[in-house]
Amino acid sequence: MTDTPGRGLVLVVEDERPIADLVRLYLSREGFGVHVEQDGAAGLAAARRLRPVACILDIALPGLDGTEICRRLRADGDWTPVIFLTARDDEVDRILGLELGGDDYVTKPFSPRELVTRVKTLLRRVAVTGETDRVRSLGPLTLDPGRRAATVDGAPVTLTATEFDLLAHLLGRPGRVFTREELLAAVWGYASHAGTRTVDVHVAQVRAKLGSSAGLIRTVRGVGYTADA
Repeated sequence: MTDTPGRGLVLVVEDERPIADLVRLYLSREGFGVHVEQDGAAGLAAARRLRPVACILDIALPGLDGTEICRRLRADGDWTPVIFLTARDDEVDRILGLELGGDDYVTKPFSPRELVTRVKTLLRRVAVTGETDRVRSLGPLTLDPGRRAATVDGAPVTLTATEFDLLAHLLGRPGRVFTREELLAAVWGYASHAGTRTVDVHVAQVRAKLGSSAGLIRTVRGVGYTADA
Protein backbone atom coordinates (compact mmCIF):
# COMPACT_ATOMS: atom_id res chain seq x y z
CA MET A 1 0.00 0.00 0.00
CA THR A 2 2.35 2.71 -1.20
CA ASP A 3 1.99 5.95 -3.10
CA THR A 4 4.84 8.41 -3.53
CA PRO A 5 4.03 12.04 -4.41
CA GLY A 6 6.71 14.70 -4.22
CA ARG A 7 7.03 15.65 -0.55
CA GLY A 8 8.46 12.29 0.42
CA LEU A 9 7.12 9.01 1.76
CA VAL A 10 5.58 8.77 5.24
CA LEU A 11 5.29 5.34 6.82
CA VAL A 12 2.09 4.84 8.84
CA VAL A 13 1.94 1.77 11.09
CA GLU A 14 -1.60 1.57 12.46
CA ASP A 15 -3.75 -1.52 12.93
CA GLU A 16 -7.11 0.31 12.93
CA ARG A 17 -8.00 0.56 9.26
CA PRO A 18 -10.33 3.62 9.52
CA ILE A 19 -7.63 5.62 11.31
CA ALA A 20 -4.95 4.52 8.85
CA ASP A 21 -7.17 5.44 5.90
CA LEU A 22 -7.93 8.87 7.39
CA VAL A 23 -4.25 9.63 8.03
CA ARG A 24 -3.38 8.45 4.53
CA LEU A 25 -6.07 10.72 3.02
CA TYR A 26 -4.89 13.86 4.83
CA LEU A 27 -1.20 13.25 4.19
CA SER A 28 -1.89 12.55 0.50
CA ARG A 29 -3.80 15.83 0.21
CA GLU A 30 -0.64 17.62 1.37
CA GLY A 31 1.49 15.95 -1.28
CA PHE A 32 3.05 13.16 0.80
CA GLY A 33 3.42 9.61 -0.34
CA VAL A 34 2.04 7.15 2.21
CA HIS A 35 2.82 3.53 2.94
CA VAL A 36 0.58 1.76 5.46
CA GLU A 37 1.33 -1.35 7.50
CA GLN A 38 -0.92 -2.87 10.15
CA ASP A 39 1.42 -4.84 12.40
CA GLY A 40 4.72 -4.12 14.09
CA ALA A 41 6.99 -6.60 12.33
CA ALA A 42 5.80 -5.49 8.89
CA GLY A 43 6.15 -1.86 9.95
CA LEU A 44 9.76 -2.34 11.05
CA ALA A 45 10.60 -4.15 7.82
CA ALA A 46 8.99 -1.35 5.78
CA ALA A 47 10.90 1.34 7.68
CA ARG A 48 14.18 -0.43 6.95
CA ARG A 49 13.30 -1.11 3.32
CA LEU A 50 11.62 2.13 2.25
CA ARG A 51 13.63 4.74 4.23
CA PRO A 52 10.64 7.10 4.70
CA VAL A 53 11.02 10.79 5.52
CA ALA A 54 8.95 10.23 8.69
CA CYS A 55 7.22 7.41 10.59
CA ILE A 56 3.86 7.56 12.34
CA LEU A 57 3.71 4.62 14.76
CA ASP A 58 0.76 3.46 16.80
CA ILE A 59 2.01 2.38 20.22
CA ALA A 60 -0.43 -0.56 20.58
CA LEU A 61 0.24 -2.84 17.61
CA PRO A 62 0.04 -6.59 17.01
CA GLY A 63 3.48 -8.15 17.44
CA LEU A 64 6.05 -5.42 17.99
CA ASP A 65 4.59 -2.27 19.52
CA GLY A 66 5.43 1.20 18.24
CA THR A 67 8.02 1.94 20.92
CA GLU A 68 9.87 -1.28 20.10
CA ILE A 69 9.91 -0.40 16.39
CA CYS A 70 11.43 2.96 17.29
CA ARG A 71 13.95 1.39 19.67
CA ARG A 72 15.16 -1.02 16.98
CA LEU A 73 15.43 1.73 14.36
CA ARG A 74 17.50 3.88 16.71
CA ALA A 75 19.68 0.87 17.54
CA ASP A 76 20.30 0.55 13.77
CA GLY A 77 21.44 4.19 13.67
CA ASP A 78 18.24 5.22 11.86
CA TRP A 79 17.09 8.63 13.16
CA THR A 80 14.10 9.12 10.88
CA PRO A 81 11.61 11.43 12.66
CA VAL A 82 8.99 9.42 14.60
CA ILE A 83 5.56 10.52 15.82
CA PHE A 84 3.72 8.14 18.15
CA LEU A 85 -0.04 7.59 18.22
CA THR A 86 -1.47 6.42 21.52
CA ALA A 87 -5.02 5.62 22.62
CA ARG A 88 -4.06 6.07 26.26
CA ASP A 89 -3.56 9.49 27.78
CA ASP A 90 -0.90 7.96 29.98
CA GLU A 91 2.21 9.99 30.77
CA VAL A 92 4.31 6.86 31.37
CA ASP A 93 3.62 5.61 27.83
CA ARG A 94 4.39 8.98 26.30
CA ILE A 95 7.62 9.46 28.23
CA LEU A 96 8.77 5.91 27.44
CA GLY A 97 8.24 6.54 23.75
CA LEU A 98 10.16 9.81 23.80
CA GLU A 99 13.02 8.32 25.80
CA LEU A 100 13.37 5.62 23.14
CA GLY A 101 13.98 8.30 20.51
CA GLY A 102 10.53 9.48 19.44
CA ASP A 103 10.13 13.10 18.37
CA ASP A 104 6.48 13.77 19.17
CA TYR A 105 3.21 12.06 20.08
CA VAL A 106 -0.52 12.52 19.42
CA THR A 107 -3.23 11.09 21.67
CA LYS A 108 -6.30 9.47 20.14
CA PRO A 109 -8.83 10.73 19.24
CA PHE A 110 -6.85 13.33 17.29
CA SER A 111 -7.38 15.82 14.51
CA PRO A 112 -5.83 14.49 11.27
CA ARG A 113 -5.08 18.10 10.33
CA GLU A 114 -3.09 18.51 13.53
CA LEU A 115 -1.17 15.31 12.82
CA VAL A 116 -0.27 16.50 9.33
CA THR A 117 0.84 19.84 10.81
CA ARG A 118 3.09 17.98 13.26
CA VAL A 119 4.66 16.00 10.39
CA LYS A 120 5.27 19.14 8.33
CA THR A 121 6.74 20.98 11.32
CA LEU A 122 9.14 18.11 12.03
CA LEU A 123 10.30 17.95 8.43
CA ARG A 124 10.76 21.71 8.20
CA ARG A 125 13.04 21.57 11.21
CA VAL A 126 15.11 18.80 9.65
CA ALA A 127 15.50 20.85 6.47
CA VAL A 128 16.98 23.94 8.16
CA THR A 129 18.48 26.48 5.74
CA GLY A 130 19.73 30.06 5.54
CA GLU A 131 20.91 32.00 8.59
CA THR A 132 20.10 29.10 10.89
CA ASP A 133 22.90 27.13 9.20
CA ARG A 134 25.35 29.15 11.34
CA VAL A 135 27.58 26.86 13.42
CA ARG A 136 27.00 27.35 17.14
CA SER A 137 29.42 26.59 19.95
CA LEU A 138 29.22 26.66 23.72
CA GLY A 139 32.21 25.38 25.66
CA PRO A 140 33.12 21.94 24.25
CA LEU A 141 29.74 21.65 22.49
CA THR A 142 29.44 22.49 18.78
CA LEU A 143 26.28 22.35 16.65
CA ASP A 144 26.33 22.52 12.84
CA PRO A 145 22.67 22.96 11.74
CA GLY A 146 23.56 22.73 8.05
CA ARG A 147 24.96 19.23 8.54
CA ARG A 148 22.60 18.38 11.44
CA ALA A 149 25.73 17.41 13.38
CA ALA A 150 26.58 17.81 17.06
CA THR A 151 29.92 17.18 18.76
CA VAL A 152 31.36 17.41 22.27
CA ASP A 153 35.14 17.86 22.30
CA GLY A 154 35.08 16.74 18.67
CA ALA A 155 33.25 13.47 19.40
CA PRO A 156 29.91 13.06 17.60
CA VAL A 157 26.68 13.11 19.60
CA THR A 158 23.69 11.32 18.09
CA LEU A 159 20.46 13.28 18.54
CA THR A 160 16.91 12.88 17.27
CA ALA A 161 15.55 15.66 15.07
CA THR A 162 13.66 17.15 18.00
CA GLU A 163 16.60 16.86 20.41
CA PHE A 164 18.83 18.59 17.88
CA ASP A 165 16.38 21.44 17.33
CA LEU A 166 15.79 21.92 21.03
CA LEU A 167 19.54 22.22 21.60
CA ALA A 168 19.95 24.52 18.58
CA HIS A 169 17.21 26.81 19.88
CA LEU A 170 18.84 27.08 23.30
CA LEU A 171 22.27 27.68 21.76
CA GLY A 172 20.83 30.32 19.45
CA ARG A 173 20.72 32.70 22.42
CA PRO A 174 23.15 31.52 25.11
CA GLY A 175 22.25 32.75 28.58
CA ARG A 176 18.67 33.55 27.60
CA VAL A 177 16.12 31.73 29.78
CA PHE A 178 13.32 30.09 27.79
CA THR A 179 10.08 29.03 29.43
CA ARG A 180 8.76 25.56 28.68
CA GLU A 181 5.86 27.11 26.77
CA GLU A 182 8.27 29.13 24.61
CA LEU A 183 10.31 26.04 23.81
CA LEU A 184 7.20 24.01 23.03
CA ALA A 185 5.99 26.67 20.60
CA ALA A 186 9.40 27.28 18.98
CA VAL A 187 10.60 23.68 18.65
CA TRP A 188 7.43 21.59 18.43
CA GLY A 189 5.33 24.24 16.70
CA TYR A 190 2.42 24.27 19.15
CA ALA A 191 1.65 25.72 22.56
CA SER A 192 -0.13 23.88 25.33
CA HIS A 193 0.67 23.89 29.01
CA ALA A 194 -0.30 20.20 29.11
CA GLY A 195 2.57 19.44 26.72
CA THR A 196 5.36 21.01 28.74
CA ARG A 197 6.31 17.65 30.28
CA THR A 198 7.47 16.73 26.78
CA VAL A 199 10.05 19.53 27.00
CA ASP A 200 11.35 18.20 30.32
CA VAL A 201 11.74 14.68 28.91
CA HIS A 202 13.65 15.90 25.86
CA VAL A 203 15.93 18.13 27.95
CA ALA A 204 16.72 15.11 30.14
CA GLN A 205 17.51 13.05 27.05
CA VAL A 206 19.78 15.77 25.60
CA ARG A 207 21.65 16.06 28.90
CA ALA A 208 22.14 12.30 29.05
CA LYS A 209 23.68 12.34 25.57
CA LEU A 210 25.95 15.31 26.34
CA GLY A 211 27.60 13.36 29.14
CA SER A 212 30.14 15.48 31.01
CA SER A 213 28.82 18.59 29.20
CA ALA A 214 25.25 18.09 30.47
CA GLY A 215 25.69 21.06 32.80
CA LEU A 216 25.67 23.42 29.81
CA ILE A 217 21.88 23.08 29.84
CA ARG A 218 20.70 24.61 33.11
CA THR A 219 17.29 24.47 34.74
CA VAL A 220 16.03 27.80 36.02
CA ARG A 221 13.66 26.78 38.75
CA GLY A 222 10.08 27.88 38.21
CA VAL A 223 10.90 29.33 34.78
CA GLY A 224 12.49 26.95 32.25
CA TYR A 225 15.88 26.27 30.68
CA THR A 226 18.95 28.07 29.43
CA ALA A 227 22.21 27.13 27.68
CA ASP A 228 25.07 28.73 29.55
CA ALA A 229 28.75 27.90 29.94
